[in-house]
Amino acid sequence: MPATTATAQDFVPYATAAIDFHRALNVPAGPLVSSRAELDSLHAHLVALHGLLDAHARRTSPLLPGEGDHLKAARTRLWQAAEHVHAAYHTAPRPDSGEVPGPDSCRTRLPEGGPELTICRRHLETARLVRRSSTPADLHSPFTGLVRH
Repeated sequence: MPATTATAQDFVPYATAAIDFHRALNVPAGPLVSSRAELDSLHAHLVALHGLLDAHARRTSPLLPGEGDHLKAARTRLWQAAEHVHAAYHTAPRPDSGEVPGPDSCRTRLPEGGPELTICRRHLETARLVRRSSTPADLHSPFTGLVRH
């Protein structure tokens, strides 16, 4: 076998394997609510994947528009997933009291105080970047845009 040098491509399979391993060890079968810490970690992962796909889409689109369209569509879907995980975080039971927040509790600017809201800070920072490269119609449509063949 020829020797290979470590590239960024070598790390993605390890990240995937780590997620599979985490799921097998930490997510039991049967009903159990997701903890806020787990949802925060999942959100961080989705935002990181969004950034990776964004970088690929920006580099690829000028050279191969069809491939770029697919990458942009995948990037949009990841952002939609991150939005849902962020919303799930705010409806998950609070770790200190077990209280499940009501539907209106996330409408205020900082509904639960600063220290626990790293997910919100991350989400707002990424949302600012997403709005620069996407229209509201792109982000809220079930169809993620024109895909060339």
